[in-house]
Amino acid sequence: MTLSTKSVSPHDPAHSAILPTYARADVTFERGEGMWLIASNGDRYLDFGAGIAVNSLGHAHPHLVAALTGQAQKLWHTSNLFQMPDGERFAQRLVEATFADRVFFTNSGAEAMECAIKMARKYHSANGQPERYRVLTFEGAFHGRTLATIAAGGQAKYLDGFGPKVDGFDQIAFGDHEALDRAITPETGAILIEPIQGEGGIRGVPAVCLRGLRQLCDDKGILLIFDEVQTGVGRTGKLFAHEWAGVTPDIMATAKGIGGGFPLGVCFATEEAGKGMTYGVHGTTFGGNQLAMAVGNAVLDVVLEDGFLDHVRQVGLLLRQRLAELQDRFPDLIEEVRGQGLMLGLRTRIPPGEFAAALRAEKLVTIPAGDSVVRLLPPLIVSEEEVLEGIRRIEAACVALSSKPKTVG
Repeated sequence: MTLSTKSVSPHDPAHSAILPTYARADVTFERGEGMWLIASNGDRYLDFGAGIAVNSLGHAHPHLVAALTGQAQKLWHTSNLFQMPDGERFAQRLVEATFADRVFFTNSGAEAMECAIKMARKYHSANGQPERYRVLTFEGAFHGRTLATIAAGGQAKYLDGFGPKVDGFDQIAFGDHEALDRAITPETGAILIEPIQGEGGIRGVPAVCLRGLRQLCDDKGILLIFDEVQTGVGRTGKLFAHEWAGVTPDIMATAKGIGGGFPLGVCFATEEAGKGMTYGVHGTTFGGNQLAMAVGNAVLDVVLEDGFLDHVRQVGLLLRQRLAELQDRFPDLIEEVRGQGLMLGLRTRIPPGEFAAALRAEKLVTIPAGDSVVRLLPPLIVSEEEVLEGIRRIEAACVALSSKPKTVG
């Protein structure tokens, strides 16, 4: 087999050297300022996507920039073979703010989920029950793109073509309590759920159901795992979304907003759930390095400030109220408003990609999702004025779509 040495153009998607696994919009952003993205042609876009809920504090936040550049001038990476004081500090702050007793730092949400799955299996093995390795998950879920996490999600479009599905995951219908009871077997070791499905279309799990899952797991000796990769770090108005239900998991994964744009994930666990994760059984090269820890601590500095989460709840309520008004005015386009805090979704009566494109034409960035939903995930620093500006742009897109000639076919 001869490898091609042909040159490619970085500006022509059809001939890019990057694998064509993304349908990229024809926009190039050069810089960002708070809530705004500035394109290469100078156009300014209001960002209601936050890099898929990643840029929790917006673009070029001065505290994050100072933390990153300050650390970059000292030390980037030494590996986890050496002491990491800033990592110890970050871990302690996370433990003090959550249910957890222990944390493990990763580079991404998928890696944090892999740690969570391995931890659940190792827990039962340490208890002398290695047969309890199976994990119950829910239809519509998304837990990452590794072989294990696409198996956990169970969606055919992500599994197709990658060979046999990794064993150990059993999907049940979303919200089907009877199916959940039937699915539990002597091999079931954990239940994995997103408090609000993100990629699945901003589908929330009622608080009573999360409380029921906690009780079920306690009764059956099953570990409860929450995937808060997208819902965590203030996105719903609480530090983590499960807090709204008044329950805690045994294991939890988060990423995205915890790094404010820097690749960072965390797997959380109680002392009991993490007891099998002893010396040498798990590791990572880049996870928890000095750059990541500097940024993670800086994100916590802001998110844990008095009043910050109150602000998220306040502007989230304003955004949801105004979206509901638009739903009343444009029922032919908007079927439902979903979500909590600043994790909201519009279920649309047209393809979500088409709706997102219309919003982009109004210089508003949003994120399509499953179940015909367009996600609105603005940075948590969004002001009331910026919420209202976003609403004006959504309204303008609805007007343009309503006046668009309808095709018959």
